[in-house]
Amino acid sequence: MPLSASPAIASLNSVAPDAPWHLRPPSWSEILEARSDALLRTPVLESARVNALLGGRLLVKAEGLQVTGSFKVRGALNRISALTAEERARGIIAFSSGNHAQAVAWSAARFGIRTLILMPEGAPAVKVERTRALGATVEQHDWRVHSSRELASRTAAERDMVLIPPFEDRRVLAGAATLGMELVEQAAAMGEARLDAVLTGCSGGGLLAATSIAVKTLSPTTELWGVEPVGYEDLAESLTQGARVTIPPGPPTICDSLNARTTGDLTFGILRHTLSGALAVTDEEVLRAMRFAFEEFRVVVEPGGAAALAAVLSGRFALRGRTVAVVASGANVDAALAAQALTGNPAGAPETPNDS
Repeated sequence: MPLSASPAIASLNSVAPDAPWHLRPPSWSEILEARSDALLRTPVLESARVNALLGGRLLVKAEGLQVTGSFKVRGALNRISALTAEERARGIIAFSSGNHAQAVAWSAARFGIRTLILMPEGAPAVKVERTRALGATVEQHDWRVHSSRELASRTAAERDMVLIPPFEDRRVLAGAATLGMELVEQAAAMGEARLDAVLTGCSGGGLLAATSIAVKTLSPTTELWGVEPVGYEDLAESLTQGARVTIPPGPPTICDSLNARTTGDLTFGILRHTLSGALAVTDEEVLRAMRFAFEEFRVVVEPGGAAALAAVLSGRFALRGRTVAVVASGANVDAALAAQALTGNPAGAPETPNDS
């Protein structure tokens, strides 16, 4: 399907037309080129029992089964594989509370590139440990004092390293968009000619923006919805204001991968053209969704990865009579929090920031 087939996609030509090449939306050909045999084509799961319960058709893209346990590796590998020999020799740096960190570390290790990851104090232990195990050097900082994004930019300049951003990059978005392309293709193979809606969690907007490009290209009438934790509805507020906004710090949340206070310039520019709306879910709804995913689909989902499913199960998004896909975007959750979700015991939300 040509890009012009979708008005939303055609309108992306107006997004950041004067920005540098790497800060403009990726083309469809670039998304096709971003597919990699090194990564998995993660399954789309369905349950007749769940469909009967919800009164519609629910498809779950189990991206937590991806290499490094989240969608982030799609963008990181595409960006890092394009580095020049000179850039690889300088080494790379990234900032993340966990999923982007692991994705960058794994991708860099494939090319033998020296890697430094800046992570906030209080980041989930499992994400810190796995990042180090992948060969990256991890430096943690007090997020109350330093913005991760600003600290990473300054450190990259001081140490002459290449910064790999989590979402504000054309090649990163092209890689992430392969998830949406797979989803539409898999839904068609399952006998679903048309998806009514696709929901993903939203933090900086990378997954949602990238997915929206792919989905709107292949299925122009499909709605795209973003899901945020209550207290971190910066996307919803930006859509209301018609411009990107930064919200005040929100309350603690278990959704460590979704508690950004603003979207990116590039990602919001895309979402203004492709998004149908934004929803918010509570920590309690997320915990119930994590348990539901395990009991009904036998998959482990981290809190941020369960937000889209939580929006459906809570009724905040009406599924009845429709075919809807949710992206379970990651599975990197500490065992203690996973146990709390499965047993129904109260969960304490860590006070952890996220710039990725």
